[in-house]
Amino acid sequence: MTSVPPTDAVATPDAPKPNWREAFAVYLQPRVLIVLFLGFSSGLPLALSGSTLLVWMRESGVDLGTIGLFALVGTPYTLKFIWAPLVDALHVPLLSRLFGRRRGWLVATQLLLIAAILLLALTDPARAPVFVALGALLVAAASATQDIVVDAFRVESLPENEQAAGMASYVAAYRIGMLISTAGVLFLVSAYEGTGVTRATAWMWGYVTMAAMVLIGTVTALLATEPEASVRAEAATSADSAFTRVMRAAVGAFSEFLVRKDALAALAFVVLFKFTDAFSGTMTAPFVIDLGFSRNDYAAIVKGVGLAATLIGGFAGGYLARRYSLVTSLWIGAVLQAVSNLAFAWLATVGVNQWALALAISVENFTGAIGTVIFVAYLSALCQNPLHTATQYALLTALSAVGRTYLSAGAGYVAQATGWPLFFMISVAVAAPSLVLLAWLQRRAHFATLGPVRV
Repeated sequence: MTSVPPTDAVATPDAPKPNWREAFAVYLQPRVLIVLFLGFSSGLPLALSGSTLLVWMRESGVDLGTIGLFALVGTPYTLKFIWAPLVDALHVPLLSRLFGRRRGWLVATQLLLIAAILLLALTDPARAPVFVALGALLVAAASATQDIVVDAFRVESLPENEQAAGMASYVAAYRIGMLISTAGVLFLVSAYEGTGVTRATAWMWGYVTMAAMVLIGTVTALLATEPEASVRAEAATSADSAFTRVMRAAVGAFSEFLVRKDALAALAFVVLFKFTDAFSGTMTAPFVIDLGFSRNDYAAIVKGVGLAATLIGGFAGGYLARRYSLVTSLWIGAVLQAVSNLAFAWLATVGVNQWALALAISVENFTGAIGTVIFVAYLSALCQNPLHTATQYALLTALSAVGRTYLSAGAGYVAQATGWPLFFMISVAVAAPSLVLLAWLQRRAHFATLGPVRV
């Protein structure tokens, strides 16, 4: 893992300054490229059970309150730590023997994900929202399981000098995957409608196309090599029973973390850091549609300007994580992602203006990517044992999903009660608890205790 200076000061004077040529070259390392494509694979399905599905539902006439409650289908992202010990300890029949401990699970989860997306494609939000919820829940479950494996693979496969580049590449590709499954799907739906098919059929084929794109991750898993840390951990426990391995992964992941100083405060910080982003992000797509923008206007801006802002923000976050201490980077990311919500409050007062929408989307994507890269760096620094990397990282990311899944579930009702400008101002204010916790943890020297992965 990336080493973290004990204070929040800029790198020491005798530390080597980043060389841009060398910094760029590290992004072309095979391990970093593998992580990049796996990041795309992880980001692709999230919007299919989230914001893209909400646009589909809104166009089908579903009310805002019900749309807000659909945030609950993200429950698997919150509970994935429950089955993460199985991923750490058990083998997938045939696939694990052919490809290894992590890669076998990667291929298996991606095949399940394809099947779940195809099932969701066959549902109808207007006539059977219950079946839509079931299909979205299955997509989220398969996607959450894939995230468990990808996160463990990333943490275990990258050496310390490639961690910053790996995190930046992973997050940038993750956001690109999300953009393709939002703006890309909206473009596809419009294109399919242009051929003369009904809107419901166009949405179905849009989701079928996304199911096919999951194969990018499958090919990446087949081309990758098993992480050395995973191979050594597997060899060290090969004589143990499956039950013993599961219990070691489950108990070890929890006990090792909970005995740390200020563990509960750190867990609360994990829950709240991205809450401001999640609270506003839950309603961004319905907001843009309600404001009067067409589906294609929104898609074009998200896919064009938004994509560029995401890439720049992702690599900017990687630079910050490498250049500054972790706590300083967290402060920058926390403030930026909170203040960026004011761009949408401003857009609500401007009305239908494509330049204003482009600016708001750019600000959100840029700051969101920075915050996510730095947050991933923090979560990765908390995971320090390859025997239960998947379980421990899954626990942390599951907790971080609480804000998106449960705390944000009432965002639609808040928007209905307050109106859009005030709603986005409230989304800035909800960042306050995370900032207070960040200051408290910094004062307690929490970040000075974090270090590289130990084998």
